[in-house]
Amino acid sequence: MSKFELNVLFKKIQKDDKKEVLEFHVQGDELPHSKELIELAGNIVVLEIEASGAGKFNAEFKAVQRDSKKTTLKFNAKGDSDEKMIKLYPHAGRTVKLSLEPSQMSIEDFNNEEPREGVKYNVGKDGTANVVSPDQMSIEDVKEEEQDEDLLN
Repeated sequence: MSKFELNVLFKKIQKDDKKEVLEFHVQGDELPHSKELIELAGNIVVLEIEASGAGKFNAEFKAVQRDSKKTTLKFNAKGDSDEKMIKLYPHAGRTVKLSLEPSQMSIEDFNNEEPREGVKYNVGKDGTANVVSPDQMSIEDVKEEEQDEDLLN
């Protein structure tokens, strides 16, 4: 699946426990990319609201509801990105360009409250992982240790 862009009415944003509920309305009876959007429902997606300054963020695509006048798209965004959510509030009630694409994050990861143990890393656009920990050894460190051991023997 690819990235979708929709012109929607950003109907409302409201705080609910530890998440923000975002609701968008697509006006009319024709929904662009309807089949793909319905397949995305129930999964985690990457959202971006153009010109909001919030950037991209993960959200659970909660539901697609249709009636004769509009289609409603509902998303749950976690409250751990408060800075991004605050930037969205001024855009509620306005027509915005909404971009969404599938995320590789699972629902279990999205709902997980506790941080995972393990090595921290960043994934580059090319798919390579770079370790963030300053204590992480590199291949160059291993080569230096082997050379030092050879000199001692």
